[in-house]
Amino acid sequence: MIFRELFSDNKILEAIESFGYEELTEIQEKVIPSILESKDILACSKTGSGKTAAYILPIIKSLSENFTDGIRAVIICPTREICLQIEEQIAGLAYYYEKISYISIYGGNDQDSFVKQKNALSKGVNIVVATPGRLLSHMALGYINYEKLQFLVLDEADEMLDMGFYEDIMKVLTYLPSRQTLLFSATMPQKIKVLAEKILKEPIIIDLNKSKPADEINQLAYLVYPDNKLKLLFYVLNNYQYKRAIVFASTKTSAGNIYKKLKESKYNVIAIDSSYNQLQRIETIRKFKTRENIILVSTNLLSRGVDIEDVELIINYEIPEKVEDYVHRIGRTARAGKTGLAISLIQPSEFSYFQRIEKFMNKTVEKFSCPEEIGNSPVYEIVRKSKQNYKRRSFKRKNQ
Repeated sequence: MIFRELFSDNKILEAIESFGYEELTEIQEKVIPSILESKDILACSKTGSGKTAAYILPIIKSLSENFTDGIRAVIICPTREICLQIEEQIAGLAYYYEKISYISIYGGNDQDSFVKQKNALSKGVNIVVATPGRLLSHMALGYINYEKLQFLVLDEADEMLDMGFYEDIMKVLTYLPSRQTLLFSATMPQKIKVLAEKILKEPIIIDLNKSKPADEINQLAYLVYPDNKLKLLFYVLNNYQYKRAIVFASTKTSAGNIYKKLKESKYNVIAIDSSYNQLQRIETIRKFKTRENIILVSTNLLSRGVDIEDVELIINYEIPEKVEDYVHRIGRTARAGKTGLAISLIQPSEFSYFQRIEKFMNKTVEKFSCPEEIGNSPVYEIVRKSKQNYKRRSFKRKNQ
């Protein structure tokens, strides 16, 4: 399906074209018509599938056809980075509609930013993109008028629940009048279904079951002892081609150490984690988006939400305990149908994590021993439980 089949206004079509969009993605094709019919939505689709545009475009269409001042749409998401990403898409898709106003609301700002947010909310900015905590801070002060609210969007809902925002979300809802509610998630765990039952009215449920990695991602792994991980990282970066690569670590300390070692070795590297202030985060992401042959070291902070093109290589320096984190990490590559490579460096203490990942994906990732110059590799061991006892299997992988 092409966008012209759903949208006739040349302004929005020109904005869509400027993003390079031609045909609707699967989630857009299934969701947009139902949103235009004023249905509540529960939609599950993988990161990078076009969920954000799937709800922004109908919101802009509705506002442009029946414009009034006041808050018409509230979009709630888990982090400031995702707020800014959504605001960026709104800015592009609403570019030709001068009357449509929008603002992102998130914490960690100075007092001047809070005042700017307060003024925009008091005047009735049309589209509000906000994290739950900061939105509640403004709501509690009593100067926001929601009488004209038409849309409520919960984006990355599974992530918000994982981060403990359930109570905040439910409290936000107590301030809002009846409206069309759109719930978007990358995965469909039971807690999302429970939330949907509480806040949605006769929803259209769209589960594309794409929480597993895209087929366009080539996955492989190296078996390595902890002391050799850094040398193996250098080997991977020197032997695989990329314009942009992301190295994921599990903690800020680990990410900081990796960044330091890469910097000392003269790699073109930058880093980001939760300790960075907002200006530092914006500048880091800008550099990563605009430079080539660059490496970004990150914690899970960057595992979802931020859309960056041409990330050709993902390296899991440390394997996450949660399967969903692995899926979101490697989902930073192979976006919009492109291909990408994800390489995991697995040490013995992480074997059980990777086994859960493979079980979830219903796929065995090809595993290699370290090159001889790196050192010996551990044997990959899988423990399976049978009815009678535990059976241990060992796999020795060939050297590359």
